[in-house]
Amino acid sequence: MSTLLTLNRPGVAAGRDAQALHRATTPDFFGWLEHTRAAGGCTRPIRLTGTFTAVETDTGRVLEQRHTDELPDRVLYKACGNRRAAQCRDCSWVYAGDAFQVVRCGLTGGKSVPATVAAHPVVFATFTAPSFGPVHHRHIPRHTCADRRRCDCRPAPCRARSTAGTCQHGRPAACFTRHDNDDPQLGRPLCLDCYDHDHQVVWNAFSGELWRRTKQAIERHLTALCRRRGIGHVQVVTDSGRVRRVPSVRVSHGKVAEMQRRGAVHFHVLLRLDGVNPGDRNALVPPPAGITVDDLDAAVLAAARQITVTTPPHSDRPQGWPIAWGEQIDVRRIGTSDGDMTDGKVAAYLAKYATKATEVTGHCSTRLTPDTIDSYADPEGDHLARLIDACWRLGRPTHHQTSRTAAPAGERQGDLDTKPNVYAGLRRWAHMLGFGGHFLTKARRYSVTFGLLRDTRATYRHTEHDTNADTITVGTLAFTGSGWLTDGDALLANTAAAQHRERQRIGREELAHEAWLTGAAA
Repeated sequence: MSTLLTLNRPGVAAGRDAQALHRATTPDFFGWLEHTRAAGGCTRPIRLTGTFTAVETDTGRVLEQRHTDELPDRVLYKACGNRRAAQCRDCSWVYAGDAFQVVRCGLTGGKSVPATVAAHPVVFATFTAPSFGPVHHRHIPRHTCADRRRCDCRPAPCRARSTAGTCQHGRPAACFTRHDNDDPQLGRPLCLDCYDHDHQVVWNAFSGELWRRTKQAIERHLTALCRRRGIGHVQVVTDSGRVRRVPSVRVSHGKVAEMQRRGAVHFHVLLRLDGVNPGDRNALVPPPAGITVDDLDAAVLAAARQITVTTPPHSDRPQGWPIAWGEQIDVRRIGTSDGDMTDGKVAAYLAKYATKATEVTGHCSTRLTPDTIDSYADPEGDHLARLIDACWRLGRPTHHQTSRTAAPAGERQGDLDTKPNVYAGLRRWAHMLGFGGHFLTKARRYSVTFGLLRDTRATYRHTEHDTNADTITVGTLAFTGSGWLTDGDALLANTAAAQHRERQRIGREELAHEAWLTGAAA
């Protein structure tokens, strides 16, 4: 990251160019360039040292052993694999490609997922957070543009209230501004003192539990519907050999979390209806004929309105906080025809947000510590500073001032002092404004896994230039550092990686054009 931030400084740029020139004039430059190809483009690659052992697969006999001291720079470079585009653009590009495949295969099949899933009913639902106080927003009541990606429609006034007056803190409760897309006021509260920052960070922390219970409610709703329509349970055999009766319909999902400008997360979820095969409970089969996409749509809306969670007591709020979805619950159906909700567009949409985090709010930092928290948290600061302060304050350690005589039988004072705090995760995830969940999750049966895609890519790279399938390479490696050795090395490796990606892009476009011509000619 330091390389990217110092490109415009003349002295640093001159030193970087000199380092790049020195590296390019070394005898083994092209060998070094090939050696760094796997990590080329990565902002801060991982440097590893250790040994590589070539082992014969049939006999286990060691054929060859090498140490990283024999490699260029005496280390092995490995891409960091960071998901966030703000941290490493190249690695996030790879992650976004994997996320696209994970989402797309759950809609159309492929990569071990049967193509028959394309006929299963699917809806695309958006679950938003409730209001924690009025914020500046941009609203277009009626679109007249031909393309939403280039929308130039005039927005409505932010919060036009002729009789709103002022809030209890004396600030205006109305806003007549027509905000642009890049207006820094968007997502900021009209009154910082009226806004419930504590409730929002707690909502972020418990939103995963809210989704879990919502998913259960959707399945219970469909199970009850099957019972009313005479669709009985089916018997399946578990891995332990026991026979269980399970509902004949189940819901598989792929979910992406997106951070709103106000700092609250909302979820974009693909929900697919599957059936159950009594002979193979892991098989992906269509749902019973009596259950349709209309039923799935109704189940999602009913569960979203019904499910609420009350958090455990906190010393600042003994009754806990209510956790529920906001009023804006949008459910749309996925089709494969040309339109706004095709499988490819939805997969690309979710993959894009899987590489983002809090960047839209203007905050982008690593995990906060007691040494760094004062630089970001301020109870009297702006919106983001107050959210981070709420995370740190609510997640503080809890200490029980109980005398030894008052301690319950069998419970020591040390156990009382270290009793876990269910809100402790707020401090761990203060840099994420309280949200500690994964930004992309899926049901086990929805699609392929990231691990399978990574293993397939690693196997391809391993065998791309090695035709000997009778040996495997076992590495015993240790972490020795991160980042390129010099800014010049970063410039050369990242430039070579960018050129390689551009050649790949052009090649894909040529193949697609050739396929289109072949299809047109036929």
